[in-house]
Amino acid sequence: MSDSRQSRAGRRRTLGNVTTEDSRYEAVRSRDARFDGVFFLGVTTTGIYCRPSCPAVTPKRENVRFYPTAAAAQGAGFRACRRCRPDAVPGSAEWNVRADLVGRAMRMISDGVVDREGVAGLARKLGYSARQVQRQLTAELGAGPVALARAQRAHTARVLLQTTPLPVTEVAFASGFASVRQFNDTVRDIYARTPTALREASARGGHGPAGRPEARESAQHGGAAVSGVPLRLAYRGPYAKGQVFGFLERRVVPGVEEMRGEPGARTYRRTLNLPYGSGVAEIDERHARDGEGWLECRLHLGDLRDLTTAVQRVRRLFDLDADPYAVAERLGGDSALGPLLARTPGLRSPGAADAHELAVRAVLGQQISVGAARTLAAKLVAAYGKPLAVPDGTLTHLFPEAGALAQAPLGELGMPDSRRRTIRTVAEALADGTVVLDPGADREETEHALLNLPGIGPWTAGYMRMRALGDPDVFLPGDVGVRHGLALAGAEAGQAESWRPWRSYALHHLWHATTLAEETASAQKATRPGEKVRSSRAAARAAAADV
Repeated sequence: MSDSRQSRAGRRRTLGNVTTEDSRYEAVRSRDARFDGVFFLGVTTTGIYCRPSCPAVTPKRENVRFYPTAAAAQGAGFRACRRCRPDAVPGSAEWNVRADLVGRAMRMISDGVVDREGVAGLARKLGYSARQVQRQLTAELGAGPVALARAQRAHTARVLLQTTPLPVTEVAFASGFASVRQFNDTVRDIYARTPTALREASARGGHGPAGRPEARESAQHGGAAVSGVPLRLAYRGPYAKGQVFGFLERRVVPGVEEMRGEPGARTYRRTLNLPYGSGVAEIDERHARDGEGWLECRLHLGDLRDLTTAVQRVRRLFDLDADPYAVAERLGGDSALGPLLARTPGLRSPGAADAHELAVRAVLGQQISVGAARTLAAKLVAAYGKPLAVPDGTLTHLFPEAGALAQAPLGELGMPDSRRRTIRTVAEALADGTVVLDPGADREETEHALLNLPGIGPWTAGYMRMRALGDPDVFLPGDVGVRHGLALAGAEAGQAESWRPWRSYALHHLWHATTLAEETASAQKATRPGEKVRSSRAAARAAAADV
């Protein structure tokens, strides 16, 4: 199928109207990558399941079965296609939008809750019985929490087999399997190969060095830990890398984060505080070649059992499971936002690699500039952060844990007493569970709990909800940067109701418009040093609220 035909098909359909089996089959016929991760197809004549964009010959309609998740396809007896690797697709943006039991459960399962705490732990966090969780997930997704977690573990195992020289036994436990036998059976069921054969096939195909003898030998000397785990983190549609990396660069906290390189070729690096240990993530901005839809990432982990959690945290930080097509469908027709979307297609709403860290940084940034907030955060890290066993470049600490800040004097920050009390109050609420910022937390309950804390107002609670909880539908009408962006776009705050359920993306477009306006004014001032360039007072103060 030609590229032009695929492009026309992509413009003609949206995710919202591909709900019937016939419309799904049309998406498969056109190899529409927009639907990768939204649904999967099983082919009865071959016994494999694929992503909609699989390059293989399109099967006949009567030989195709559709499934909402990879786990459901696996449960029906299909194995993963070796050409399109359906287990490596972006996650469905639906789980970020939905606030019901199924949406919350999917976010928690992706974060590894079932692997660490079992189905009972998942049910406890959701506030339902294990039977209710099992029943609802199976009814809607065709698979229960155990099967969904199993599919995720299998993907983690494949990544480790193909990208690291770790012994197969270590891969089994690092992937979250309870036994080597369970690991072997699962890999054979899903990939129709033994773990060893899967690794060797990867080496022959040039996909990774893990199957080579010299690589296996290096594992005995810590080779895997030194080189890290290389990953390609998939996303769908256009991706505004410059906006995302610029947003993160302006907020880099020394000691915990760093940005290397120049725009267009930057590498973002940060420390991660994970369930089993610490780690360092590196993500490259490098512009993708035609046909590529991923970010290059390397994870250096103290314990490989943290791989699944680390991947999901990076995905949330870079908003890789977003659906830019649905966002453009809703916002692109708006007279004010349309030009902004056309100027920056694929703009994302960055989340957080550590929700507790984001909450503390949100309080630090109240009513001050981004630069001042970075300075305060750096002081906080130096005074209360946990030092890395071995510094990695300029990365020296993990961000302070909530429990360490709950009773900390915070005198090093030079802040008003009221602000220091707010930081301690928020930290204590996070530490004792009064406020829950887990991936599957109930967003309404969390925002209500935050607003009950002294010193936390609508802006701070909304900002935490947008970034720490990944809510795609947050709007901050009182934010100075948003107000200035609205003025630049010729819009009013009241229009935001029509931007649901993607108001977080509208907000970022408004912030981005403000940033571009400031950069333009600075450039003009630099080229005319003898003149005063007038700028809006709101533009000068916009960064104060854009934390």
